[in-house]
Amino acid sequence: MIIKTNSVRRKIPALFTLFMLLAPTAAFAGEEYLSQTHGNILWTLIAAILVMFMQAGFACVEAGFTRAKSAGNILMKNFLDFAAGSIIFFLFGFGIMFGLDAGGFIGSSGFALSGIGLTDPDSQWTLTFWFFQSVFAATAATIVSGGIAERTKFSGYILITMIVTGLIYPISGHWAWGSLWLGDAGAGWLEGLGFMDFAGSTVVHSVGAWIALAGAMVLGPRIGKYTADGKAKAIPGHNIPLAGLGVFILWFGWFGFNPGSTTTADGSIGLIAVTTSLAACGGTLGAMFTSWFRFGKPDISMTCNGALAGLVGITAGCATVSPAGAIVIGIIAGLLVVLSIEFIDKVLHIDDPVGAVSVHGVCGAWGTFACGLFTVPALNGGAGGLFYGGGIDLIIPQVIGIVVVFLWAFGAGLAAFTIAKAVIGIRVSKEDEMKGLDIAEHGMESYNGFQIFSNE
Repeated sequence: MIIKTNSVRRKIPALFTLFMLLAPTAAFAGEEYLSQTHGNILWTLIAAILVMFMQAGFACVEAGFTRAKSAGNILMKNFLDFAAGSIIFFLFGFGIMFGLDAGGFIGSSGFALSGIGLTDPDSQWTLTFWFFQSVFAATAATIVSGGIAERTKFSGYILITMIVTGLIYPISGHWAWGSLWLGDAGAGWLEGLGFMDFAGSTVVHSVGAWIALAGAMVLGPRIGKYTADGKAKAIPGHNIPLAGLGVFILWFGWFGFNPGSTTTADGSIGLIAVTTSLAACGGTLGAMFTSWFRFGKPDISMTCNGALAGLVGITAGCATVSPAGAIVIGIIAGLLVVLSIEFIDKVLHIDDPVGAVSVHGVCGAWGTFACGLFTVPALNGGAGGLFYGGGIDLIIPQVIGIVVVFLWAFGAGLAAFTIAKAVIGIRVSKEDEMKGLDIAEHGMESYNGFQIFSNE
């Protein structure tokens, strides 16, 4: 049994690890061993359940920030992300991400779970670890949903989800996290450079965002989003309270996302929970005051996205920064998300209905870079960030990781959407978009008898 590790996770001494792998299971029937094993399994399972509940949060945020006539379609895509994505990750993605390393680039797809035993302790831990990782894969996929909302064919989206969870996410995930299951035998090349991303600011969030960016560019904007002279027009979401509820659900689930990434029930989870929550608070305030200054009012939707920006920003460094550092990371993420949403919408003219690229991509990159600035030496084996006297030693691998993952995820996303466009088609017709995807794609309305739909 090998327990997930990284630069701040406790590694089991090599001799003890070897002994565990070679000795008969009966040798570990002692109460202390079983207690620790069961404690790790229980904590990891609880954390995975919390992350799974984040699917509901994403569904609420995305549905609330878009129009009523496509709310049901948003829910269907979130169901699809988890249902199809989990099966694809079980059959293919997990092996590619965590299997035996092949040149630092990809895991052996032969390391699959279909033939695993069901009762021995090693298998029980393996299945728990797979479940935890599967909800991360679903998160990466569902980020794509929001960035391409209200104009995407459901059949084309199914193909995209399968490609994301079966290939795009696992390959770059192997580069950064390959050793978390098989140790050095599975280590990817970014790990070898010293790249740090504890819970996935880049590995999970930025990957999903860069794929969403590619999809939004291939699809083009929603009808009526831009005037003939290129001026951006706001398309308000239909239910801001629902979106706000989704943010709180995501905030809650993030206490599984970040602390759960220890996969060990130890004292570090308290610090990680503190840094996670403080960064979210900082992001909320940063976005609120930034929008207040820029627009004259404290914007509700920007404030909601600010909380998520803080959460995404702290995910990479949640175990290696101080609480004060987490607040600063969150505040800057809140500032960045407002400026980024405006820039992408008004300058680049890319239609991202929920701000997915800004929240998860831009702030994910910021949080990953922040590891090189705010890492506390005592929490990282003595290697500190720039602000703790460490120079640029930690910054260089962070920048490399941010850039190569962007190139991979964006490039692979462009290829995936291009293939889907050619094979199935990815954009609904103008008539169907005007009617709304609930009726056009699913044959029903989300608010039958209660909602007057606008064709604007």
